[in-house]
Amino acid sequence: MRVVSLVPSLTEAVAVSAPGVLVGATDWCTHPADLDVARIGGTKNPKTERILDLAPDLVIANEEENRAPDLDALRTAGVEVLVTEVREVPQAFAELERVLTACGTASRPRWLDEAERAWTELPVPERRTTAVVPIWRRPWMVLGRDTFAGDVLSRLGVDHLYAAHEDRYPRIPWEELRDAAPDVVVLPDEPYRFTADDGPEAFPGLPCALVSGRHLTWYGPSLAEAPRVLGAALRAAHR
Repeated sequence: MRVVSLVPSLTEAVAVSAPGVLVGATDWCTHPADLDVARIGGTKNPKTERILDLAPDLVIANEEENRAPDLDALRTAGVEVLVTEVREVPQAFAELERVLTACGTASRPRWLDEAERAWTELPVPERRTTAVVPIWRRPWMVLGRDTFAGDVLSRLGVDHLYAAHEDRYPRIPWEELRDAAPDVVVLPDEPYRFTADDGPEAFPGLPCALVSGRHLTWYGPSLAEAPRVLGAALRAAHR
């Protein structure tokens, strides 16, 4: 098999489960750290000619992260494209198994069993908290309806305030976010890299949780440790 991945989390999943299968990945595919494959551009602007030059048997993509015209161009050129759709944690496990099977893995990897167990055995939260979850700044954008990250947080006892918004990633004026007065403001380090010096100062008086975007938004090996890592960051915000 020769596989090109257009999704960072799927890149990591395939790389650790089927070594040697990946021949190309996006510039944003940062895990595993020692991944040595051809780089084919970004998730939103892949270089289709470079992908075709790699002669892949399969390109793996995601309906949210990648653009339909790019995927259509690959199909027109005769490349098989597998497109995932992940909006909830259980869906992630099913889609990961589908991808890994398509990539030729002989058996289900141990990390996938560990990840599924980590989420199915997750204790019921003692209390629920409200949150706003910015994903971008200038303009401010937050998690809205029907997102994987929103489902992850919900399973950890965090209800984000724009879960019923008509948009999946709505633009919300900063004043409205501040005045919503959530229990916590969750600030991931991707796609916008919020840090201790860039983000919390916009919400004076509100607890802010700086969290790993990889654990909040990626569906791959990071799912096994995500409940622990995210839970620790959320608890730290209330200390």
